[in-house]
Amino acid sequence: MKKLLVTGAAGFIGSNFVHYWSNKHESDEIIVLDALTYAGNKNSIEKLISDRAIQFVQGSICDTDLVRKLLVEYQIDTIVNFAAESHVDRSITGPDAFIETNIIGTHSLLKAAKEIWLDDNQLTDHLFHHVSTDEVYGTLTSDDPAFCETTPYAPNSPYASSKAASDHLVRAYHHTYGLNVTTSNCSNNYGPYHFPEKLIPLCLLNILSGKPLPIYGDGKQIRDWLYVDDHCRGIELVIMNGKHGETYNIGGNNEWTNIDVVNLLCDLVDNSFKQEQSLADRYPNSPCASGVNANSLITYVQDRPGHDTRYAIDASKIEKDLGYKPIEDFDSGLRKTVDWYFENEPWWQAILDGSYRE
Repeated sequence: MKKLLVTGAAGFIGSNFVHYWSNKHESDEIIVLDALTYAGNKNSIEKLISDRAIQFVQGSICDTDLVRKLLVEYQIDTIVNFAAESHVDRSITGPDAFIETNIIGTHSLLKAAKEIWLDDNQLTDHLFHHVSTDEVYGTLTSDDPAFCETTPYAPNSPYASSKAASDHLVRAYHHTYGLNVTTSNCSNNYGPYHFPEKLIPLCLLNILSGKPLPIYGDGKQIRDWLYVDDHCRGIELVIMNGKHGETYNIGGNNEWTNIDVVNLLCDLVDNSFKQEQSLADRYPNSPCASGVNANSLITYVQDRPGHDTRYAIDASKIEKDLGYKPIEDFDSGLRKTVDWYFENEPWWQAILDGSYRE
């Protein structure tokens, strides 16, 4: 039985992970630490809390004393670190929070883990798993090979730079102090509980309310899209069977331009309105309610500074070493995502009206 401390578990990927892990590993004990900043939404894990599947603690990973206390009190043997500021646009306008959480916060966790697991208790059976991003590798041209684990780091945004720094700290604590660590770098995730400032949920909810769908530049930027449950399965494989000190890239083998993603999303929503009449009654401001295609809302806006052209993950290492393969293709994963948002309107409506912060 494992005793996990999952940080950032009220965020998008973290909340999906605790749902996934609590379902697959019912005997494990899960302690959740989340500061509930703007993108932290306790509603995403409220049922798990009420069912006592997880224990929730509100607090910051920068609070090293709190982390030490949790490691001792709950006899934690595994840390899974999702806690991060992650929105590139926000990192451009306000990088300080990204330095604080992503670099100083990760170091705070590492310091506490080293002290409790190595200095005090000599706990050999422990693991610090760090969740990172493909953005640390920089950008690719259309002809470049996909990012692999040996691709040199070349981050281009304050967000990516802060994540790159945290990756290096995790590596250093393994090589310098002997802390058992693993790192995973993932491609763009999508799925349930995705905060509505990111491309897919933003455009979906804008379609439902009849608002413009903002597309940066020409919309030809390419991303590798990964359904969030596939990402959680990849992390599970790394935690259970990964080699300490190693990095594993987790991708979806699923490259799409941003404009093609939005067009596919529009087609799915169009078809949903055609098949389910009640959607027109629920969302009368959507063009789909009047039989107008959702892509009529597409609006091109000025590109953001330093916008990376292409991300692509080579996941051959985790596939070969740990037997990983994504289950969802983009059609099935996006369909599940759209259906989830239709079925969970109270969750996202609380974000739009701000009541999720109460």
